[in-house]
Amino acid sequence: MLRLLSFAAAVLALPAVADQPHLYGRYENIRIETLGQVLPAKMDTGAMTASLSARDIEEFERDGQQWVRFRLAVENADDTWYERPLLGISEIKQRAEEGAALDPDAEPPRARRPLVGLQLCIGDRLREAEVNLTDRSHFSYPLLIGAQTLRDLQAGVDPAQRYTAGRPAC
Repeated sequence: MLRLLSFAAAVLALPAVADQPHLYGRYENIRIETLGQVLPAKMDTGAMTASLSARDIEEFERDGQQWVRFRLAVENADDTWYERPLLGISEIKQRAEEGAALDPDAEPPRARRPLVGLQLCIGDRLREAEVNLTDRSHFSYPLLIGAQTLRDLQAGVDPAQRYTAGRPAC
């Protein structure tokens, strides 16, 4: 009996083992359930937020609430308008290729981007994520998944891998 109590005390003293993160490749196909679209995405731990390539972005009011409407700025996109409640405005540091000042001592200008909630499906995992809207048509990937969303997904990124999650299956 003493051995059993000692064993139980030893097990209880062990640190809790955290769930292992899901490991994804640097690039994955993600279904935006809210919009019914599957897009290639770059999993970017160097970016803080998620960004979706959008155009014709307009803020408006509906029933006393702020909303945003937009069209996707992706290859083969049609002219469908999407409307989502506006969660807020994200202020993002602009990169040099986006017109930011080249003076290394100057604080980079900030771009104001509307922030919306979207359901993202990666592999068989569905999560709500905050995503800012901006025209990313000059980038290779229309959807960028940043560190904040990766944390919410409890995900890690193996930069040597690509498309490890397969087609979205939520």
